[in-house]
Amino acid sequence: MSKNNFRSYNNILPLLGRAVYVDETAVLVGDITLGDDSSVWPLVAARGDVNKITIGARSNIQDGTVLHVTRKTSHNPNGNPLVIGDDVTVGHKCMLHGCALGDRILVGMGAIIMDGAVVESDVFIGAGSLVPPSKVLKSGYLYVGNPVKQVRELKESEANFLKQSAINYVELKDEYIAQT
Repeated sequence: MSKNNFRSYNNILPLLGRAVYVDETAVLVGDITLGDDSSVWPLVAARGDVNKITIGARSNIQDGTVLHVTRKTSHNPNGNPLVIGDDVTVGHKCMLHGCALGDRILVGMGAIIMDGAVVESDVFIGAGSLVPPSKVLKSGYLYVGNPVKQVRELKESEANFLKQSAINYVELKDEYIAQT
């Protein structure tokens, strides 16, 4: 990790939990909290400037993903922080903007999740899917499409993979940390 990839905004710097890996090409700005054993991979841009970003334990944010928030206004006094729960895998080149994700979620490559959307725990979102503003994705389902649609209940093997994916990335980030 390089000091150049952590930037202050309004005198607030990102806060890292235990055993966190942040690639030196990732940029984290402002009010961002990363939980224990989480990882942020190459070319991620995370900007917690006008609101807060929280990333839970054992979650991983993969290459080229953009994380951002929505400003607090008189129409939306809390704005939309970005909240990512525990054991979440965010695939390559995703965009998460002012949304809330529960635990044990896989966000497929290139997916976009917009302001005010809520993804409950134990959800699989297919690659390239678009979750519109304020949409709620119920727990236990596979969602795909643009806009996203509920396709079917998760198979047991898929539900088990949600946790395993997070474990795989904890092991990988540990390998990267050991090499530094």
